[in-house]
Amino acid sequence: MTNPVFERIQKDIDENDIVLYMKGTKQIPQCGFSATVVQVMERLGVKNFKDVNVLADAEIRDGIKQFTSWPTIPQLYVKGEFIGGCDIIREMYESGELKELLSAKGIALAA
Repeated sequence: MTNPVFERIQKDIDENDIVLYMKGTKQIPQCGFSATVVQVMERLGVKNFKDVNVLADAEIRDGIKQFTSWPTIPQLYVKGEFIGGCDIIREMYESGELKELLSAKGIALAA
């Protein structure tokens, strides 16, 4: 049986190099955790990424948690791979691991 919400999520992940499922938008985050991930992306010089506001769509908000079996928002995907939530992203950024991962996956970073 197909799940239309999962299909929408998979389409976003397939069609965009980076997708951030978050509360609010990258211009106006609606929670501190989402804002932190947006700031990390900005600090790394990642200009183009798709933001999906889960507050605007209850099906996506519930569906993304089931899709990854990950209970919290935000959730970051890079080239189809689920990377993690706020704490993981922050730790990877601080260790330099996130920059390495983005570079290895061919994501252009601003100098």
